[in-house]
Amino acid sequence: MQQCLIFCTVLVIQLHGLELELRKLEGAVEAIHENLLYLKGRESDMRDVSERTNARWHGSVCVSLAVCIIVSTLQLWHLKSFFLKKKLI
Repeated sequence: MQQCLIFCTVLVIQLHGLELELRKLEGAVEAIHENLLYLKGRESDMRDVSERTNARWHGSVCVSLAVCIIVSTLQLWHLKSFFLKKKLI
C-alpha cells in the first residue's frame, strides 16, 4: 500500500512536470503561429508593392520607347528635308 502511494505521488509529480512542459510548448507554438501570420501579411504587402512598382516601371519603359521612336522619326524627317534643300539627295 505504501509503495503504491509513493508510486502515485511520483507519477503525479511527473505528470505535473509534463503539464508545465506542454504549456510552455503550447505558448511557443502560439508565438510561432502568430509570427507566421505576421510574416504572411508582410509578404502579401511586399508582393503588392512589388507588383505596383513593376506596373509603373512597365509604363515608364513604354513612354520612353514611344518618345525615342517619335524623336528618331522627327530626326529622320528633318534630315531628309535638309538634304533635299541642299540637293544632296
